[in-house]
Amino acid sequence: MKAVIPIHSEASRRPAKGGGLRGRQASPAAIEAVRVLLGDLPRRRDLLIEHLHRIQDAQGHLSVDMLAALAEEMKLSQAEVHEVASFYHHFDIVYEGEQAPAPLTLRVCNSLSCAMAGGAGLSRELRALLAEQSGVRVIDVPCVGRCEQAPVAVIGQRPLGHATASEAVKLLQQGQVQDIRPTHQPLADYLAQGGYRVLDELLSGTRSIDATIHTLSESGLRGLGGAGFPLGRKWSIVRAQSAPRLMAVNIDEGEPGTFKDRYYLEREPQLFLEGMLIAAHCVGAEAVYIYLRDEYHALRQVLSEEIAALQAARSGLPVIELRRGAGAYICGEESAMIESIEGKRGWPRQRPPYVAERGLFGRPTLQHNIESLHWVRHILERGSDWFANQGRNGRKGLRSFSLSGRVNKPGVYLAPAGITAVELIDEYGGGMLPGHRLYGYFPGGASGGMLPASQANAPLDFDTLQVHECFIGSAAVIVFSDQDSARALALNAMEFFEHESCGQCVPCREGTQRAVELMRQPVWDQPLLEDLASVMADASICGLGQAAPNPLRCAMRYFPHEFSAEARA
Repeated sequence: MKAVIPIHSEASRRPAKGGGLRGRQASPAAIEAVRVLLGDLPRRRDLLIEHLHRIQDAQGHLSVDMLAALAEEMKLSQAEVHEVASFYHHFDIVYEGEQAPAPLTLRVCNSLSCAMAGGAGLSRELRALLAEQSGVRVIDVPCVGRCEQAPVAVIGQRPLGHATASEAVKLLQQGQVQDIRPTHQPLADYLAQGGYRVLDELLSGTRSIDATIHTLSESGLRGLGGAGFPLGRKWSIVRAQSAPRLMAVNIDEGEPGTFKDRYYLEREPQLFLEGMLIAAHCVGAEAVYIYLRDEYHALRQVLSEEIAALQAARSGLPVIELRRGAGAYICGEESAMIESIEGKRGWPRQRPPYVAERGLFGRPTLQHNIESLHWVRHILERGSDWFANQGRNGRKGLRSFSLSGRVNKPGVYLAPAGITAVELIDEYGGGMLPGHRLYGYFPGGASGGMLPASQANAPLDFDTLQVHECFIGSAAVIVFSDQDSARALALNAMEFFEHESCGQCVPCREGTQRAVELMRQPVWDQPLLEDLASVMADASICGLGQAAPNPLRCAMRYFPHEFSAEARA
């Protein structure tokens, strides 16, 4: 059966009074340039973001003339094209009379881990060194998904970990601005190690779908992108929906402190792809859409090649489409990601209906994070007990912790669910940096709240941190020390949420902005901030606005001495 292809009506171009066409008219040169760039690619509405990327990659920016030409070529209104292009941070629109951005952009991460590692100083030094150099712009950006290498600068498309200004300038002068391909396990090696044996058992009928879902349910595997919904139950819900069904994979990990998806993809992309295809088969998904964050340039090439190799080696696969994000943290929310895959702004949807019932293109959709799918083959080969019997402090399973901040060995660590922050730091992270004493930590990235050292023996898992007004989320543990300020880190987190709010709902859009203004004051108006936090948590449409107040509230609750008169003095 063929994959579901969305059907879109073509917008008519109505003549204005006097016989002319309404709105801006694209120049013949722009129309020809767009046609050349798109070539034989379909002009489907859901490919709008892909086409915007193609134009910006070629020209370095998006002129209003090219946007008008793209609208004409795709039979869309210019308003539709413009609202999408202006929504995403990675698209540079140049209006008439404006100067195009420099041909090359040097980005410096300013989020939590990089901020602690001196990102602001790195940015200032780079701006000073490159002030007289034309053709380069330096901008501060949110998390780029390499927190274990803080501070991070991205020169063009090339990330530079543990960056210094001198090394960044050197790479720039040498023209080394392309991302470096990771050394990963190719398809041939994966097959030699038993890869796709589980999928073949399913396809041949020697392993049943019911038994597969039962095994995964018994293992206790949950969604590992943050929500923690039981995986087996999700598969059963989607499978019970009417066909045709689709699948979407979220690799848009934009949570500050999170980099585990990149870690696994850089090493074993085919393990993820097999888990994905097992899931698609079990729920009867006819097409799979993989949404990869734009900052992972080399991984996009790796995934494209590995998917092509898989399609050449095997027949009967569902349609697999790799989609490119455009710099919007909100698209980590499942319905916002689906809107983006459809070529729209990443605005979260009102629920119900839920994505499992009416998701991508209005069809029942199975949505997953990459790490959830990473474990599928291992559990099916080794049995549910192998996974369920892992864990500490009464918890079950394994967790991939993205550990960063003031530790000797930041990185991704596979550890038992329920491990404590102290254990994670000492057993895996090599302890605290010399001269630093544990002061607190974020257990689940910027949105998961922050806890003091006195709570560092709390088990890290789903459902264990709510009593502390925190959550584990994607297991991004950011450690800070007595040389850091919880108040400053909470402000950094709120500035991130202000920057990344999609603007759809007032509580989040206005709440994050007002919170930042209040938190930048020498003295915090704590009762007003608490009232503001309550409104945001209760009334925001999606998890961004609901979770944004967590660091703010935790700072006031667990680090009250930072707000005392003595501290202000």
